[in-house]
Amino acid sequence: MTDYKKIMKRCIALAKKAGGKTSPNPLVGCVVLDKNGVVISEGYHHKYGDAHAERDALLKLKNGEEKEGTLVVNLEPCSHYGKTPPCADLIVERGLKTVVIGCGDNNPKVNGKGIQKLKQAGIDVICGILEDECRELNEVFFTDIEEKRPFVAIKTATTIDGKISTCIGDSKWITSEKSRKYGKKLRLYYDAILTSSNTVVSDNPVMKHKINIILDKDFKTDINSEIYKNEKVILVIGEKTEIKAELPNNISVIKCGLKNNKIDLRVLLKEIYKLGIKSVFVEAGGELCGSFIKENLADKIYHFIAPKILNDNSGKSCFNGDEIEKISQSKIYRLVSVKKLGDDILITYKKG
Repeated sequence: MTDYKKIMKRCIALAKKAGGKTSPNPLVGCVVLDKNGVVISEGYHHKYGDAHAERDALLKLKNGEEKEGTLVVNLEPCSHYGKTPPCADLIVERGLKTVVIGCGDNNPKVNGKGIQKLKQAGIDVICGILEDECRELNEVFFTDIEEKRPFVAIKTATTIDGKISTCIGDSKWITSEKSRKYGKKLRLYYDAILTSSNTVVSDNPVMKHKINIILDKDFKTDINSEIYKNEKVILVIGEKTEIKAELPNNISVIKCGLKNNKIDLRVLLKEIYKLGIKSVFVEAGGELCGSFIKENLADKIYHFIAPKILNDNSGKSCFNGDEIEKISQSKIYRLVSVKKLGDDILITYKKG
């Protein structure tokens, strides 16, 4: 009997190759087996606008060896015309006997229509193979489709005692070069990096990315800071703040309402979602990261921990957003994974 779970894991691995390149489309991988259950082709959605995974895999086959075979894919095949023709139509056309699907596609343009089209053509459809893993793979896509908002991930790097810098703000470097390189790799999976004016002023980071968002209520950052040299920068200021200087073409401005004299994060997320930004990677100090936690807006946390203890009561912590009296008031997250990076570890959590 064919081990569909093992093959679905391969689909997920293939899909991950395009991490950060398919937005706003999902990550999808596909494996094709002949009628004897032998793998004869693989494919994945390489980047937005390119062929979908099913098409990528099937069009590599020229001699009809897929006829009466099986196609395994982590997401329901599309049934509508977009950048490419419907994958469900191609699957029917190529004479597959069985289609194995990880999870359904809740996009209103699909939402069961792909499965229905396959069944109407007489194809056996098996659903729900590693469904949780397949949904986790496309957490950004499903947040967009189901909740109509950006997915928010926070990245922080601390000592064992949870400090991000000393009492005078020294923070270079808490974690190892290996951890820092991995942190930069994580950025690629998200549409935009979001940071605070405090981080820009204290660290003058480059944070090279396709979109950088800077929260600067009173516009106190220096326009010559490194981060403003990136390809596209969105400067978020208070609704009453005025900018008299002319800004370079790569910088656009959002005026945002305030809450407790800070940028209202819920309003901010609505505004950037209107711009087509589906996910943000927050790299900032304890005040902004803590505010995202306080407002229940952080979907995921990447917590790098170095084997160092600052042992300083005045050292700055990674989350400073609330005043809590009881443990029962804690925000609850669930453990996703633990990864060793040299002597450091990366603990990944998701909202519980």
